[in-house]
Amino acid sequence: MGKPQTVDFERKMGMQKDELIQLHTLMIQLRAYIEGTCGNDGSSFKEYEELDVTPYHIYKSKREHALAVFTLGKGIAQLLSHKGYPGFDKLSVRLQQMSERFKAPKQKQQL
Repeated sequence: MGKPQTVDFERKMGMQKDELIQLHTLMIQLRAYIEGTCGNDGSSFKEYEELDVTPYHIYKSKREHALAVFTLGKGIAQLLSHKGYPGFDKLSVRLQQMSERFKAPKQKQQL
């Protein structure tokens, strides 16, 4: 039948690792700004923090940074949704779905 699907991160993400790290850095700055403006509910970024991947971890894989970016985006959308901004709940769900694609099999089993 069909051959097993392999994840081609270059094709899926369309960015180089250094570009992904730059995006990760920008999103960290966005998180800090939003937390400073809206406050932090304490739970929106728990999953991101558990990944233990920051833009400073340049030795981490591209997959790990992609997962961190989608998980961080989900946390930002969740926080804005909890603060009453309409539409961010749907975005949070979609970003969660996207992050699932980048989880390692071991991470998926922990769910």
